This record gives sequence, structure tokens and C-alpha cells, in this order.
Amino acid sequence: MEDRIVSSRLKGDDLPHENSLRPSKLDEFIGQESLKEKLCIYIEAAREREETLDHVLLHGPPGLGKTTLAFIISREMGVNIRVTSGPAVERAGDLAALLTNLSSGDILFIDEIHRLNRSVEEILYPAMEDCALDIIIGKGPSARSLRLDLSPFTLIGATTRAGLISSPLRDRFGILERLEFYTPDALYEILARSARLLGVELDRQGAEAIAMASRGTPRIANRLLRRVRDYSQVRADGVITKDVAFEALCILDVDEMGLDRTDYLLLDTIIDKFEGGPVGLETIAASINEEAATIEEIYEPYLMKIGFLKRTSRGRIVTEKGYEYFRLRSGGEK
Repeated sequence: MEDRIVSSRLKGDDLPHENSLRPSKLDEFIGQESLKEKLCIYIEAAREREETLDHVLLHGPPGLGKTTLAFIISREMGVNIRVTSGPAVERAGDLAALLTNLSSGDILFIDEIHRLNRSVEEILYPAMEDCALDIIIGKGPSARSLRLDLSPFTLIGATTRAGLISSPLRDRFGILERLEFYTPDALYEILARSARLLGVELDRQGAEAIAMASRGTPRIANRLLRRVRDYSQVRADGVITKDVAFEALCILDVDEMGLDRTDYLLLDTIIDKFEGGPVGLETIAASINEEAATIEEIYEPYLMKIGFLKRTSRGRIVTEKGYEYFRLRSGGEK
């Protein structure tokens, strides 16, 4: 189900567009105002002291700009950035190679840091605290520890599952910040900027319609903009108006609130098979043939944000607001 157009995960055709649309400075970054203000203070203070920035952990749902912010921080600090991901660092030696190749002040960005192997993670502890790397040479009784000094560096970790990060690792980050879903107004500004860069003619109401369907996520907003642009070029006069946006979203099977067939399947399953809940996550996953982690990380956050779904100690429940919307969209059958 991850081919859905409203998935917040990065897809193959997103990458070139994300790179071209990605802001390069904090003052170009739209939304997340509180986070931006704090980062601006931290960065300016570190530069004035001529020190490296404290280690940073950015967490929140996919597609909200964690990677973009990591690159912006590197530019604002005037240093290089090395990029990897938790699953890509398979052995302690892989991480040691990355750390020893960093110059003073450089940034190491680890996406999906919650997926680091525990033995690899333990290499980070002395590196983050003391700028040192502890290496074990040999095996058995003859094994000895060798400590290598590292250049001062900043680790930026990004995760969608902050709860899966171990306490020892979390405690070594000096800056921990959560990215929140974007408001429709912020998404409108993002869409207006993206339309200018892409050379798309987008009127205000058309932008607002796409913004409302973007699930609070810039990545989805930009993806929908590209697909609505295609529709406008072929079926309209190239101008994205409110009507053109709604017609295109209809063809894409996305409603005005950004819900698609997968969302309706999830709600219908809980309502029809389990009388609205409560029902356990694993049971839902088995019923719709999806991984529990994907439901929890990708599907649920937005449905909870708009008040359609609620987590309880006994399981998931469709709220009255969710019932009403589902009845309305299903022709009053439920």
C-alpha cells in the first residue's frame, strides 16, 4: 500500500524534486516557527563561541523536514555534512569509518537513527561525550582497548519513532526537538513557493484546496502539486484553480481532507468488523494485510490529528467525528 500518493514516506520520484525545492537557509524554511527560533539561537551562540553545535535529535512523522533542517544547520554553521541511515550502518567498523573521516565541526546526519544496531550504537556513546572512539583489538584474554581521539563533531539524528531510541543514546543529545504537522496556511505558503520554482500557475483557492488535502505534510503537498499540475496541463488550461484541483484529486482517489482508499479501509475495518473498537493494532494489521508498524507510523498520526481515531489502553477507537465523516462519505450507509 506504500504506492499511495498520500504516503508521507519518501518515494523514488520525490528525490530530484525534493532536492530542487528544498530551502537552503532557516529564513527560507516555512513553518515550525518555534523550532526555527530555537535553532537560530543555538546556531548563533555556537558560532559566536566558535564551538561545534550540540548534538541534535529531530523527531516526528515522515515528510515534515527533518533531513532538510539537517542540511540547513550544516550550511548555517558553515561545515560539511555526511549522510547515512540507521539500517545502512551494519557494523561498528562502518560507523568508526564515518567518524574518523569527519573534519573539525562537521555534521554526521543519521536518518532512522532508531534502527541502529545496539553494538553500533554503543560506539556513539564515547564519540558523542568525549570525541573519542574505543576500539577493541584482539579477542579473548589477549583483547585490549585502544582509544582514538576524534575531531569535534555534531551528530544530528532523525527518527519517526522517538520511543524506540534507548535512554543512553537519547540522553547524549543536547537538543531534542519534535516537528509538528503543518497548518494549512503554512502549506499554502510552501505550495506557492514550490509553484514559483516549478513554473506552475496556481491561484490562491487552488493552493488552499491542495493544502487541505496534504495531511499537514510538505512532502505530500509537493507531490500532489506535481500531479495536479499534470492534470491541469492535459485537461485544463494549465492554471490550477479550486475546481481543477478538486477534479484532479478525485482522479487521484484523494478527498478534500487528504484521505484515500487506505484510510477508508482502515476506518471501515474498525467500524464494520469491530463495531468501532476498541481493537488492537495487531488485529487491525492482520485484517487489512498491513504491517502494524506502518499503520502506527504512517496511517494513524494524521487520523488522530484530525480527530477520527483515538488510541486507548484497550486499543484503537473510531471517534464520533470519524463516524460522522465516514457516514457522510459513504452515503449514510454506516
